[in-house]
Amino acid sequence: MAELDFDAVLYMAVSLFLALSAVFFAAIIEQDESRLATIFYAYLAGALVTATIGIAAYFYLIPGSEAFILYDRAKGTFQDPNVFGPFLILPIVFLLHSILSGPLLTAPLRIAAFLVLSFGVFLSFSRAAWGLYFLSVALLILLMLLKENAPAFRMKIIGLSIAGLGLLVVALVIALQFEQVSSLFADRAQLVQSYDTAVYGRFARHGIGFYMAMEHPLGIGPVVFGTIYGEDTHNIWLKALLDYGWLGFASYFTLIALTLSVGFKCLLRDRTWQPFLLCAYVVFVGHVLIGTVIDTDHWRHFYLILGLIWGCFGLERRYQRERSKKATRS
Repeated sequence: MAELDFDAVLYMAVSLFLALSAVFFAAIIEQDESRLATIFYAYLAGALVTATIGIAAYFYLIPGSEAFILYDRAKGTFQDPNVFGPFLILPIVFLLHSILSGPLLTAPLRIAAFLVLSFGVFLSFSRAAWGLYFLSVALLILLMLLKENAPAFRMKIIGLSIAGLGLLVVALVIALQFEQVSSLFADRAQLVQSYDTAVYGRFARHGIGFYMAMEHPLGIGPVVFGTIYGEDTHNIWLKALLDYGWLGFASYFTLIALTLSVGFKCLLRDRTWQPFLLCAYVVFVGHVLIGTVIDTDHWRHFYLILGLIWGCFGLERRYQRERSKKATRS
């Protein structure tokens, strides 16, 4: 029992740390806009390193490859492929935005990095990561087409998007020539897995968790549900209800709703930080949606994305204040 209490205290401490980290990132971004680029490029560098390790380990090209693989799926330097895959999505979206909006001379290097990260997501064999990938990319292209009015620029976006899709298809066909890849892909590509529909599978735990949450308005405590049923609920909304109680769920829901709202208000405004906000926002929307089938509670990059969006909102508020002051003086 003492061990369980210690785990619960540790879990809450990590939750508090991650929440404060989002505040930290928002604060330093609002203070200095140039930090956005530093954060994004540092994130990109880290993603390339862990993706390269994951890919190399999957094909046993480096010593100790087993440490970077779980259940025959690449996990890079993460503990779980289901976190490794989604971690790579924001830098993928950032690279795609740079390729579509930037000069073609710098495109080859960015395309190479884009393909490496995309292959890392594929080898994670995470259905949540795959869904997040395609949703984020589709949202980015749609919003860029809505924002830009120039027909030539729109044709460039459409043309490069089609070419990029072709490259991904070619890369996928090549990857599927490896038996270990094709066999696992055939299994993971199924929409519903056996562990989803088992007696105490994912869907059954969703129902059980909901009824338990209705009976325990104060929650049952962190890590308790998993110790009872072998696995967690794999649903961020139920996890909020069970681990943090109804009040915690209301707080989390309010945070998500406000973040979606403030980000949307600033999303298409012509600002120097708009590309960073656009990339962070589409990936955030994807994370909110996949939260219904996976637990994102302690994903560190999720709180970084929260901080990025609120930091950009802070920049917008400061811009409006300074603009108002200038108008008053004149």
